Amino acid sequence: MSPKNDALFELVKELVETPGPSGSENLIQKKIKALVEPYADETRVDALGNLIVRKGSKEAGGMRVMISAHVDEIGLMVTHVDENGFARFHTIGGVNPMTCIGGRVLFMDGQKGVIGCERLQSNALPKIEDLFIDTGATSREDCPVQVGDVAGFERPAIQLGGRLVAKSMDDRISAVVAIEALKALKSSPHEIYFVFSTQEEVGIRGATVAAFGIEPEIGLAIDVTPTGDTPRARKMNVALGAGAAIKVKDASFIAHPGVVNWMVATAQAKKLPYQMEVLEYGGTDGRAIQMSRAGVPAGCLSIPCRYVHSPSEMVDRGDLEACIKLLTALLSKKIDLA
Repeated sequence: MSPKNDALFELVKELVETPGPSGSENLIQKKIKALVEPYADETRVDALGNLIVRKGSKEAGGMRVMISAHVDEIGLMVTHVDENGFARFHTIGGVNPMTCIGGRVLFMDGQKGVIGCERLQSNALPKIEDLFIDTGATSREDCPVQVGDVAGFERPAIQLGGRLVAKSMDDRISAVVAIEALKALKSSPHEIYFVFSTQEEVGIRGATVAAFGIEPEIGLAIDVTPTGDTPRARKMNVALGAGAAIKVKDASFIAHPGVVNWMVATAQAKKLPYQMEVLEYGGTDGRAIQMSRAGVPAGCLSIPCRYVHSPSEMVDRGDLEACIKLLTALLSKKIDLA
């Protein structure tokens, strides 16, 4: 394995293992800010916690471009601690109780816990109200967490051959794409705003206010997309290892045809592997960009990902590298939406 690849995995590992559920993105934003400042012309944080990184200025024929990768992850918030020190919780974003039992959690202050489950009737599926967090406490008084405390899931990143596995690939892997493209971008006719957005998992909130403030002329979300390549998976065209996914539609928005064509033409010109994505459910920051102010041509660059919203989300290294190269190429030249 080359040193470059090692460095790429170490970046993935650093980002995915940092806790940051929706509304509690301060630690991950601090890490990203330190990583991008040497390559940025300006960085700032807005009122909703979005990290906004500006690169370059508009030249003749250039555009104001917004690239948005959300950095929040799904998580849990404590709602009650009982007399024996067990903490009940509510979900932040789309948490499946089936993926929780026996899982470990990491609170924003570093406290850890394990998720247990009440005894269920035979063949019954667990519900969130059946689950609790055990921090090792023996009473309410010595429990180290309290109502309102927030936790993310704890799971180390690993490599399985050419596949990378970790919690919160959704959407830290997209932050990796944005960071690496920012570093690789040597010149551009555009004024580019890389937005590391907040609270996507609870309603695409961060990108909504960021787009309003930036007033982009064109925008791209970067996000993961599920695949249709596992046994008995819901049928769709996206597979791990087949390249960057260019979104045509999901449940939240229809990508601008000109943006889709621009992305396809660039991938073909650079001989980068790509696949077309039509997702029947879910949404991305692309919706927020598209519907900002009087409307913005918008699309989405997707990283294929298995087991989305589980503690072990899987992406392919080749797909990741293709997405980095494609985003860099898209931002390096003038944009033609014809």
